[in-house]
Amino acid sequence: MLLLFFGLVVGTAALAQSADTLRTASGVRYVIRQKGTGNLAQPGDRLTMRYTGYLPNGRIFDASVADGAPIRFRAGRGEVIRGWDELALLLPAGTRAHAWIPAALAYGHKGNRDPDDDRRYIIPPDTDLEFELEVVKIK
Repeated sequence: MLLLFFGLVVGTAALAQSADTLRTASGVRYVIRQKGTGNLAQPGDRLTMRYTGYLPNGRIFDASVADGAPIRFRAGRGEVIRGWDELALLLPAGTRAHAWIPAALAYGHKGNRDPDDDRRYIIPPDTDLEFELEVVKIK
């Protein structure tokens, strides 16, 4: 199990440095795993996405499957972290991607506290995040 976990962390670190990795001006990095054939979102469009979020140590901090449904949000409206808002306008419907979001475009210096225990963080301050994403639908 430890070897599998270690392989996942090493694998995504190598992927982040691969020639297929794209980078935005703000520092979001992403790799298209499967290019979708749908439309690109415009600001204000409603997106439906499946995701799994990882801390730098490879630990999952959130997943849409665990929540029971994909997330729905409007692109470019600040309803999600800034890194996601940026990616939402770059990934056509049907796309699967792996993304690295710098802390400044995620939860920044504040982090994200555990709603059940204010002394704990789900996402510590100044933490870069990784996501597996699938754009299910844009409308």
